[in-house]
Amino acid sequence: MSRARRTVRLTMPVIAASLLVGGGLSALTLGQGTARAAAPAADAGRAGAAAKTTDDFNGDGYGDLAVGAPGGTVSGQAKAGYVVVTYGSKDGLDPARKKVISRTTSGVPGAATAKQEFGRSFTKGDLDRDGYTDLVIGVDSRSSAAGAVVLWGSASGLTGGTKIAAYGFAPQAGDFDGDGITDLALFAGAGSYGDDPVGQQARLWKGPIARTGTPAKTLDFMDKSQWWDYDSEQRPDPTCADRDCVDGPGSVQGPVVPKAVGDVNGDGRADIAMNDYYGDGEWDNSVLYGTPTGFKRGRATGSGGELGIGDVNGDHYDDLVVGDDEYESGVVVAFGSADGLTAETQKFNQDLPGVPGAEESGDRFGSAIAVGDVTGDGYADIAVGVLGEDVGTVANAGAVVLVRGSAAGATGTGAQVFHQNTPDVPGVAEQDDTFGAAAALLDVTGDGHTDLAASSVRENAQAGAVWSLRGTSTGLTATGSVAFGPKDVAAPNASALFGGFLR
Repeated sequence: MSRARRTVRLTMPVIAASLLVGGGLSALTLGQGTARAAAPAADAGRAGAAAKTTDDFNGDGYGDLAVGAPGGTVSGQAKAGYVVVTYGSKDGLDPARKKVISRTTSGVPGAATAKQEFGRSFTKGDLDRDGYTDLVIGVDSRSSAAGAVVLWGSASGLTGGTKIAAYGFAPQAGDFDGDGITDLALFAGAGSYGDDPVGQQARLWKGPIARTGTPAKTLDFMDKSQWWDYDSEQRPDPTCADRDCVDGPGSVQGPVVPKAVGDVNGDGRADIAMNDYYGDGEWDNSVLYGTPTGFKRGRATGSGGELGIGDVNGDHYDDLVVGDDEYESGVVVAFGSADGLTAETQKFNQDLPGVPGAEESGDRFGSAIAVGDVTGDGYADIAVGVLGEDVGTVANAGAVVLVRGSAAGATGTGAQVFHQNTPDVPGVAEQDDTFGAAAALLDVTGDGHTDLAASSVRENAQAGAVWSLRGTSTGLTATGSVAFGPKDVAAPNASALFGGFLR
């Protein structure tokens, strides 16, 4: 498979280098994308998997939206960060039905710390097998020693808090070993990097996970065939190419930025798509394929960028959707198969016939990616952020484009575009709002159609805001859409970057 690479400056900490959105927006777009990040592998090949298995914290049958505000000041600590969960209902999201979570929330372990950016990333899954989805909240990579926090689902919503020490960066939940129980992949921050990849500590916890934060078992993170002995410079499996191997059972050759989970090869085990540092300032994408004995790593198309996973062509294999908004503005769909990702890809931008608007320099088509079945036809659709889109004469107002899935892959037929000047969408398009900086697709109304959540982190002097648009059999509708920001949920407002991460 051909590989285009993204080059970044070598003096930055790894995560900041891989996540900068540009234009002063701050490093925010980590992990935007999949609507099924915590989906059990049994659901991973179905575009219309039930919301209750993946997004429902209180077990009422409606998906619940988690919103990260990594810039929020908490207890006087700048950029300590927080998360807001808004609970779904038949009428959609209501900011009055919410829970604000920070390191100062009763029952949540730890303390608010400046620049920790609590809520930089998170993942969903029923870790303890009680029938309620749980939320695992991560932090900025440079603060990952502070660890992640698990909030436990219940009939009354998220409760309590359990600390996972040391592994606080970009946690990922899914049934990675195929036993029908949700597992948890944990990553430590990789710090800084130079010309070559470095070992990044990682752990694979076999579910169920007790509320003490104890897994049923700790598995080797990588299958033994992937290990690399740096002392002898030998590897047991000659198919494991140099730079794709890892130091041993508790690390991964990195730095890596995990972003999306799904079943790419249809084997009933969840896989993780991620950005990974190839060396010499270059970024690629790769997939960690789940196996009973740890992950196996394979190459993926693209040179970093936003990642989402879903069955776009309805063949029961999840596909990898890559958005590259900086270097080669556009979206690439790499199709799944029994052998994993194939060499067959589809690339499109705003010039795809049927897509409203036209491809223009600076539009940044692909700045956010979310994948989910909006129409309920069995094909996953793709929500694409276009944060540099001009709306009329308003520069960089931003937009989100919905591109439909079909048996042939992504199609412009029936594509839709939404921005703050779209009728019935709350607000008004303003210069540099960058609407569409983050996006998620999940069924918050429980009707079998995934609904769109989209954010503008620059809204109201970078306080940020989130919009929710409903899905229907004919696509998204702005009718009945809602918008809310930090003040609407009684959360810290100043430069909160509310909506920097959505799931």
